Amino acid sequence: MIQTTFTDRAAMAELVAKMLWEIKAVHFNAAQPYKFASGMASPVYIDCRKLLSFPRVRSTVMDFAASVVLREAGFEQFDCIAGGETAGIPFAALLADRLSLPMIYVRKQPKGHGRNAQIEGNMPEGSRVLVIEDLTTAGGSMFKFIDAVRAAGGVVDHGIALFYYGIFDEGALRFADGKVKLHYIATWRDVLAVAKAQKLFDEKILNEVEAFLDAPLAWSGRNGGISSL
Repeated sequence: MIQTTFTDRAAMAELVAKMLWEIKAVHFNAAQPYKFASGMASPVYIDCRKLLSFPRVRSTVMDFAASVVLREAGFEQFDCIAGGETAGIPFAALLADRLSLPMIYVRKQPKGHGRNAQIEGNMPEGSRVLVIEDLTTAGGSMFKFIDAVRAAGGVVDHGIALFYYGIFDEGALRFADGKVKLHYIATWRDVLAVAKAQKLFDEKILNEVEAFLDAPLAWSGRNGGISSL
């Protein structure tokens, strides 16, 4: 049975942002920037995997995810949910349960032995697949999973991230060029709005974070990171 919470889109984003702050999944540090695998320096870091450790938060976020999918994509648009290794796997299982759909998961690369499978689970040829990740920055990792599903005979027109950075033009272009509609619940703008409203950090830090969100690669270059993707 499908159980969803149909809440106003802006209200869902604000609530998820508040929950991420409450469980201490959000970190701001302009003085000592975080360095990502890409080489980018950032004053912000988020750990969406922490959602799994808080049952009430987790349940609410997955209700919101189901609502977003049903409202923006439709009720009968998918044959299964695919989670990317590793963070997307538990969220795929949770969303598949919410939407009463089968679930598969996608390895980052073929496992190299046995059937050498990259897709685990049952995915008939032509299956319409919704790919889910906990978060996406510019879509690079999600498209690795999307490409693998497509190569295995699946059809991917939609993806969902619980959290989307929403600050890179490259991300919007990648999804447009890849012919995938990205759905998401909250972005860094929502998280910053909560931080401002609740006065969680001093004005200097908030200004630095806002400067990063306005021009992330320029901020990265000024703070010891890469200046282009």
